Amino acid sequence: MATALNCCLSSSCFSLQSKLNSLSLKTNINSSSSYAFKTLSFSSNLSHNLFSKGNLSFSTVTPKPIHRSVVVCEAAPKKKADSAAKRARQAEKRRVYHKAKKSEVKTRMRKVLEALDVLRKKPDAAAEEIFPIEKLIAEAYSVIDKAVKVGSLHRNTGARRKSRLARRKKAIEIHHGWYAPAPAENAA
Repeated sequence: MATALNCCLSSSCFSLQSKLNSLSLKTNINSSSSYAFKTLSFSSNLSHNLFSKGNLSFSTVTPKPIHRSVVVCEAAPKKKADSAAKRARQAEKRRVYHKAKKSEVKTRMRKVLEALDVLRKKPDAAAEEIFPIEKLIAEAYSVIDKAVKVGSLHRNTGARRKSRLARRKKAIEIHHGWYAPAPAENAA
């Protein structure tokens, strides 16, 4: 056992897995001591999975009553790199920022759509009642464009949201008769 252990320590534990397959600690059964060690052995799966994930440290423990050396091998997980921790902090900061932008876009869209629904349900609505809604639409467009500019929304998503607001406004105008679409010309 001492030979395998010295070889392992001298080769800087590069071949630790193969050395641990044959490592065992046994005691003399006829020993008069009341302390008895059970066989200590490592399987290849256990040693590979445990020791490939961290740093290894060896320490020698000498129990007082027996005066035998026992080698303790511990696997410590690696500390997260500072660059990875910084990346995690940056990602969290960006996530919160983009979430706020998306929330503002949704709020502005919801206000416009609710105002359009109220206008649609009015039977005697005047054409001038669309002007405050157009102001809300302009503000929503501005918020959507800013979210696209900073990267919170994809440009196609921003275009789709703006189109949705414009189509809904045009549908209300057609519903009340304030806008008449031009008839489609036949190409024939």
